[in-house]
Amino acid sequence: MHCPFCGAHDTKVIDSRLVAEGDQVRRRRECLACGDRFTTFETAELVLPRIIKQDGSRQPFDEEKLRAGMQRALEKRPVSVERLEESIAHIKHKLRASGEREVKALMVGELVMDELRKLDEIAYIRFASVYRRFQDLNEFREEIERLSREPARQ
Repeated sequence: MHCPFCGAHDTKVIDSRLVAEGDQVRRRRECLACGDRFTTFETAELVLPRIIKQDGSRQPFDEEKLRAGMQRALEKRPVSVERLEESIAHIKHKLRASGEREVKALMVGELVMDELRKLDEIAYIRFASVYRRFQDLNEFREEIERLSREPARQ
């Protein structure tokens, strides 16, 4: 690790500890040349699979696009930002755990619907209506009836 103050190549670790529920390591370092101290954070670099769109094109996973879609569905709903971020983390974990290098956009959409259903049923219906391209009121009604018949998931 280069010293951010003098650019020297030699630094030593003074202290290390786990942070962010064990997902990160915080290291306190000291430059052997100038003596200044600084902090670094180390995280595992885990690659998310590429997304195969319905038209067959492929693109990198875009967390901001995922967040924007979920926020749109959750607009004016009583769901905290923390719960939304937990859901996004669950989706990303499931995508990584799939072990696939590429996944269909359909799979991502289904993961989003599962998480939205746990967060807020209205947001789930909003997202499902766009995602499944509901054409009329009967499709809305059928989805709401199906939702009310199934036990609540947590």
